[in-house]
Amino acid sequence: MYAITIREPGGPEVLEWTEIEDPVPGPGEVLVDVAATAVNRADLLQRQGLYPPPPGVTGTLGLECSGTIAELGEGVEGWQVGDEVCALLAGGGYAEKVAVPAGQLLPVPAEVELLTAGGLPEVACTVWANVVMHGKLGKGDVLLVHGGAGGIGTHAIQVGKALGATVAVTAGSPERLESCRQLGADITINYREQDFVAELKKVTDGADVILDNMGASYLDRNIDALAMNGRLVVIGFQGGVKAELNIGKLLGKRGSVFAAGLRGRPLDEKAAIVSDVRAHLWPLLENGSVKPIVGQVVPLAEASKAHEALTEGSVFGKVILAAKS
Repeated sequence: MYAITIREPGGPEVLEWTEIEDPVPGPGEVLVDVAATAVNRADLLQRQGLYPPPPGVTGTLGLECSGTIAELGEGVEGWQVGDEVCALLAGGGYAEKVAVPAGQLLPVPAEVELLTAGGLPEVACTVWANVVMHGKLGKGDVLLVHGGAGGIGTHAIQVGKALGATVAVTAGSPERLESCRQLGADITINYREQDFVAELKKVTDGADVILDNMGASYLDRNIDALAMNGRLVVIGFQGGVKAELNIGKLLGKRGSVFAAGLRGRPLDEKAAIVSDVRAHLWPLLENGSVKPIVGQVVPLAEASKAHEALTEGSVFGKVILAAKS
C-alpha cells in the first residue's frame, strides 16, 4: 500500500507518498480500507519531531479515518467485512489501509458522507471526553472555547449549544468570529484585539467549563475567567508548556484544572470514550443538531498542502485528506 511518510523532521515538504508494507490486523482489530483521514495539530507536531507516537504505535501520521472494513482480526464481533466505519486512531490514518482496535470503531452516522466522516472521530472523542465526560457541561452552563474556528472549536460550539449551554469563543478575525456565530456561538471574542476575561465577564459570571488549546500562555487568565466551581480543561499547548499557577485564585473559585490527551490513553479508556460518544453524541449528529464542518478537502498524496493550510490558519473547520478520488 501507499502511505505518507516523514523523510526527516521538518516542514510540510518532508511528507512523501511512499509504498510501505500493508498492516495486518491482530486479535481484536479490524483492517480498514481508508477513504479519508484528516489533519490535526498533533500531526504537525509529529512531523516536526516534537510529538512522537506512543510506544508500539506506527510512525505513520493520522489520528482518525473513515473507510470500509476489509478484514476482521481474531475475536472481533459486532462488525462485518464491508461495513462503512470511522475510527479513532493512535496513528496510521495517512495511508490506504490501517489496522484499528475494534473498540475504537464507530459506524458512519446517518446523513454524514463517508469522506466527511474521516474528520469526525478525533474531534468528537476529544470534545465529548473533555467537555462532557470530565467537564460535566450541562444545560444553563457557560462554555468558553478557545480556537473556535478550528476543527475542535467548531465541533465544541455545536455540542455546547445542543446541550443547552451558553457558548463563548475566541478567534482571530471578524470573519472567523462571524462563522462561529452562524454555528451558534453566543459570545464572540477577537483574541487579537480584546481581553477574553473582560469580555466574558461583561455578560456572564464566568465560564463553568473552559476548553483550552493554548496551555501556559492562557493559564492565569483562564483561572480569572472561571466561574465559581468552574472547570478548566487543557487539551493543547500552542502557547507553551510551563506557567505559574496561582493556587490562591483557584482555591477562591473552588475551581479545577484538568489536562488530558487522547492519543496515549489505554485501549480500554479509548473504548469507553468511543462507546459513550456512540450512545450520546451520535444521535445529535443523526438528528442534525451537530454537523461536521469541513473547510477543505485535499488528496492524501498531497498531504503537504493540507499541512500548509492548517499552519496558515486560514481554514474554518477540518482539513480532510481524501485517500480515494
